[in-house]
Amino acid sequence: MSQPFRIAGHGRVDHAQPVRFTFDGRTVEGRRGDTVASALLANGIHLMGRSFKYHRPRGVVSAGSEEPNALIGTSRGPGRFEPNTRATMQEVRQGLTAESQNKWPSLSFDVGAINDRLGRFIPAGFYYKTFKWPRSFWDKVYEPFIRQAAGLGKSPTEADPDHYASRHLHCDVLIVGGGPAGLAAALAAGQSGAETVLVDEQAEIGGTLLSEPGVRIEGQGAWDWLAAALAELRTMPNVRLMSRTTAIGYYHQNMVGLCERLTDHLDVLPEGAPRERLWRVRAGQVVLAQGAIEKPLVFDGNDRPGVMLAGAAQTFLHRFGVKVGNRVAVVTSHDSAWHGAFDLAHAGVKVAAIVDVRAEVPRVLTARAEALGIEVLTGHTVTGTTGRLRVATVRVNPVQGGRVGAGRTIACDALLMCGGWTPSLHLFSHTKGSLAWDAEAGAFLPDRKTEECEIAGAGRGLWGVAAALEDGARAGAAAAKAPGRVAGVGTFAVEGDRTGSGVVAKELPTDRDAGLAKAFIDFQNDVTAKDIRLAVREGMRSIEHVKRYTTNGMATDQGKLSNINGLMIAADALGKEAPAVGLTTFRPPYTPTTFGALANLRKGRHFEVTRRTAIDAWAEATGAVFEPVSLWRRAWYFPQAGEDMHKAVARECRAVRTAVGMFDASTLGKIEVMGPDAATFLERMYTNPWAKLQPGRCRYGLLLGEDGFIRDDGVIGRLAADKFHVTTTTGGAARVLNMMEDYLQTEWPDLDVWLTSTTEQWAVVALQGPNARKLLEPLVEGLDLSDDAFPHMAVVECTVAGFPARLFRVSFTGELGFEVNVPARHGRALWEALWQAGQAHGVVPYGTETMHVLRAEKGFIIVGQDTDGTVTPQDAGLGWAIGKAKTDFVGKRSLARPDIVAKGRKQLVGLLTEDPAVVLEEGAQIVADPNQPIPMTMIGHVTSSYWSEALGRSIAMALVEGGRDRMGEVLHIPMPGRTLRAKVTVPNFVDPDGQKLKV
Repeated sequence: MSQPFRIAGHGRVDHAQPVRFTFDGRTVEGRRGDTVASALLANGIHLMGRSFKYHRPRGVVSAGSEEPNALIGTSRGPGRFEPNTRATMQEVRQGLTAESQNKWPSLSFDVGAINDRLGRFIPAGFYYKTFKWPRSFWDKVYEPFIRQAAGLGKSPTEADPDHYASRHLHCDVLIVGGGPAGLAAALAAGQSGAETVLVDEQAEIGGTLLSEPGVRIEGQGAWDWLAAALAELRTMPNVRLMSRTTAIGYYHQNMVGLCERLTDHLDVLPEGAPRERLWRVRAGQVVLAQGAIEKPLVFDGNDRPGVMLAGAAQTFLHRFGVKVGNRVAVVTSHDSAWHGAFDLAHAGVKVAAIVDVRAEVPRVLTARAEALGIEVLTGHTVTGTTGRLRVATVRVNPVQGGRVGAGRTIACDALLMCGGWTPSLHLFSHTKGSLAWDAEAGAFLPDRKTEECEIAGAGRGLWGVAAALEDGARAGAAAAKAPGRVAGVGTFAVEGDRTGSGVVAKELPTDRDAGLAKAFIDFQNDVTAKDIRLAVREGMRSIEHVKRYTTNGMATDQGKLSNINGLMIAADALGKEAPAVGLTTFRPPYTPTTFGALANLRKGRHFEVTRRTAIDAWAEATGAVFEPVSLWRRAWYFPQAGEDMHKAVARECRAVRTAVGMFDASTLGKIEVMGPDAATFLERMYTNPWAKLQPGRCRYGLLLGEDGFIRDDGVIGRLAADKFHVTTTTGGAARVLNMMEDYLQTEWPDLDVWLTSTTEQWAVVALQGPNARKLLEPLVEGLDLSDDAFPHMAVVECTVAGFPARLFRVSFTGELGFEVNVPARHGRALWEALWQAGQAHGVVPYGTETMHVLRAEKGFIIVGQDTDGTVTPQDAGLGWAIGKAKTDFVGKRSLARPDIVAKGRKQLVGLLTEDPAVVLEEGAQIVADPNQPIPMTMIGHVTSSYWSEALGRSIAMALVEGGRDRMGEVLHIPMPGRTLRAKVTVPNFVDPDGQKLKV
């Protein structure tokens, strides 16, 4: 299969291994080591996509992850489709299916290109002005059109069958970037013995060395030196090399997120192998050696396929053995593009001309160009290009004294541009490190650091291989020194180094009407220079405002190519220096990252972490049915042969009320509050008084938010004067601890208190029922469990069944109850010991559904079910839990607000249905008058509803407006096909006097 633009034997691809894939249904042949972009270029295909707004034909601009144009959809089978993949980063593999995006019906003929003709009617900010009026147009015309046009690529419609992984890694030194600076840093840090990790986003480590084989280092060609350096690093056991790995974010305390691509380049997927792996790396020191990104030049027609960065053409030539054209022209404001032109000429490409906007260029460059037969046009500008689907000619004009002279046309099939280089500082900016403007370089450089990091090489404005190597070695040695390692800082003999300089070009001068020119800055979003100037004329002064008004820098490359050009043009339009206009904020991720990588293991049954108690396996073996509660898996009920849920729960309820039940309460949140000021802290946090609570006693605790609404509740036991065992709801453990920490650190840092989460340190078995004491007493060493010696709401540290324990006498069922806390490792052994001892007393295990029924029979609330975020203690009938003599606690002031004390608030009440066999639906709405017209006025809703085996009828709890003033009143619950009637009663249906707790 012909590849007319492939140079045989050139580059680093394997010419002996052809790889076939399809692009828009057409079979294309590449070579092992190609990217989709390099393989397409080898076949003479420059048209790879369409722009977002105008649907203009677009080709590849760069050779790396900053590519804005060549976005493709890739697939390798059902469910394995990914949109917006950069053709410059996707390696070819056998059978790869690739398709272009943002076109219809085809890439070469796209109906959406009509937008290009209508460009004058849809300038920057047109949506802000057009869509305001009339309103009906928005609903009927604009919104449907925008929704249809919005988005790049096609969203996958099938479930992703791929696996994704996640790992944590700690190291002394993390080096981001595998170019000369990164390699030198890795050698220095590795030789010191520091645990070193070097990551690079490309398939091959080497950076600019891969594109400049003519440079010699220590007497070796660049590629030979690179091979020797990598071989040395691979022999070091303390060094890890990671290619195809992108550092996507730099976070606090030197944590860097990495995304490693594992299988996208493979022809055959290994069974069960993850596609990508997310790494969370915590490094002692970070070396940022990300290099610099070449800037495009801004001129009319700079977006045609075939117009690309000069450095990209150099990369395609040396890495992939691909010439980007047979007859190329170069336009530049920097020396580096000249070297790329020379390399192309040496490879047999006709370089028609080098157009440099500078009047003066180093003589060594012009002399070499003349020797190669390349026409040199210094002091010239490019004012336009032609070509429908690929550039055909470029128009050049002399510039003298600021005036543009008569133009001439040069034929070419590729136009290479270079506006200088922008240091890649995205990761550094993630740390909130400050940047300083270097007017001479026309770039922002790193300034004040906020993390333990070093920046090396082109990332801090140093150009050339020699400078990068020496600066990288310095940075690596400095990073290794932090963990106490000693590293030498070597020097490197470099020949043929390609250093150089340039001028900062805004947009190239032109002789065309500026209103007619389409000089693009953001290629993907079709933002032009005139759009930036329009934004300034219409009042935008900050670069952040300009960005949002024009969408410049909001494409998938996040402004890597467009931000600086946009800033320079905005500054020029405002008549200010660039720093005065500002810089847009770089945010993670550095490059677009798949949802699969970010979710990693969290899909299917791994979507959420399933926490299991120490007793979970016993429940599973016994046949329990489970339900998710917060992140926990909890036993819902324990069915016996022939039982459905209703029968099983009824049996469990009877056992607890008449004998004894065992319940796994390990999921309750537990927080240890310790310190001399522990009681003072709890006094301030909870509504109840704690200062006078004696050690060995417990109390129900109610926690409010600042708004006075119930946030959580639980039993709190005082183990010593300075030690409290606080329990929370299962779902509220983390929330309560965070709230406590927030107040302790920001409001009361003077308090001498320590907070420790112990939820998973304690397994808890609740024994509830008349026989609970009989079961437990023989297993408790040296402790009298009688009502006089160990009354309700007592706590003691003791030994139960041979295990150290914290024993609480508490009840969430209204029956005699105990909760035994033991270290989690003993949880199952304790359960089995209690289970064995309980056989003589009719013990039955019960689950969460039975727990819900039993507590509802007593009128005990569950926060989040019987409360909805707007319920106060008085609303819930818990006014008794507010310390009357307390001067303050969280939420106290809000309890006095007029709306909180106003009549008619929803209050918690009980409901008894007129038909005792009918169990109301939880969440059902309640009305006072069922005959009122629709929409009816709802006065409340059912919060809890169950069949009560103890009462032989249904019971319910509800939040009802003015509920306690409606005792005995009949309310109505409209349901499909019928309206139910229920009488309002107190929400305490069993043993209202609490006599069972006192036995």
